[in-house]
Amino acid sequence: MAFIYYVTQIQFDYGAVALLPQECARSGITRPLVVTDQGVKAAGVLQKVLDAMPAMTVSVFDQTPSNPTEAAVRAAVELFKSGQCDGLIAVGGGSAIDCAKGIAIAATHEGPLKTYATIEGGSPRITERAVPLIAVPTTSGTGSEVARGAIIIVDDHRKLGFHSWHLVPRTAICDPALTLGLPPQLTAATGMDAIAHCMETFMSSAFNPPADGIALDGLERGWAHIETATRDGANKEARLNMMSASMQGAMAFQKGLGCVHSLSHSLGGLNPRLHHGTLNAVFLPAVIRFNAEDAQVRKDRRLERMAHAMGLGAGGDVAQAVRDKTARLGLPTGLAALGVTESMFDDVIKGALADHCHKTNPREASPEDYRDMLKASM
Repeated sequence: MAFIYYVTQIQFDYGAVALLPQECARSGITRPLVVTDQGVKAAGVLQKVLDAMPAMTVSVFDQTPSNPTEAAVRAAVELFKSGQCDGLIAVGGGSAIDCAKGIAIAATHEGPLKTYATIEGGSPRITERAVPLIAVPTTSGTGSEVARGAIIIVDDHRKLGFHSWHLVPRTAICDPALTLGLPPQLTAATGMDAIAHCMETFMSSAFNPPADGIALDGLERGWAHIETATRDGANKEARLNMMSASMQGAMAFQKGLGCVHSLSHSLGGLNPRLHHGTLNAVFLPAVIRFNAEDAQVRKDRRLERMAHAMGLGAGGDVAQAVRDKTARLGLPTGLAALGVTESMFDDVIKGALADHCHKTNPREASPEDYRDMLKASM
């Protein structure tokens, strides 16, 4: 049965960060813990957020790692409790927002974080006691500001997904001005993450027409503007459209993702230094070709519809276009360039088969299918 649910209040415009005090009041947050990282702090973005809340008592956790961990969540929970905080404001990319979602669970729920992981049957254990969260994205990639999920590396080193409607931020403050200083490589990698979300969720066979429409429009925006945003980071139109593509990809992926993310989550868990968006860009061509053999994908003309949104024309090679776009952006186009070797394949495949995105791919992948996709992505 289809379940379609859109719940986040979104403030989207240049200067939207000024609305933080009113959104805190609306969510009943009087003493927030701001969750961010050292990069956001060094870029001066954290200070812009703090300047928007001069009358509020604020605590700051600025030690979010590039891939959030259960250890970081524990450290932030201690600060949350010692500061007598009553809400969270995540400022950063997907890492900071996902870390904040982990805090929202751990600050009010007992037991280790893995208890609440999706593949452990933990989603129903996440209750309305989760701490209220406002998300302020500073990259255009994950779309975590409008999503119900988080990806966190737990203490046993697995990279697990946590999903609950109680984790959806009460408000997403989408201010493209906060992305104007994003470096080119990070712009490209996070942008390809957004494009991967739009493409992969559109290919998913679940019935959700609103998600399909949102994903196609997001793909069109992201595809048209990512190169300009990477080349000219101060281009306001490109930054606005990339932030919209990111938001739309996550609004759509409540429908489900697939093998791209199964592989990226698994490999990213084995080597947390690998950027998730870059991995998605590398895996997309092989997964698109794999999905092209699915009867429903062919019946619904999903590849042709994506090609149209990408401006490729009838019969355009979507998989090759993704690889060419990745190369033009200056990102690696193969796993070998990232230090991945075939000796890692067994562990990657094991993790991919257990990942929460595995079952929502339009065509179910076998271990050998995953091996073929890994080889094709080298």
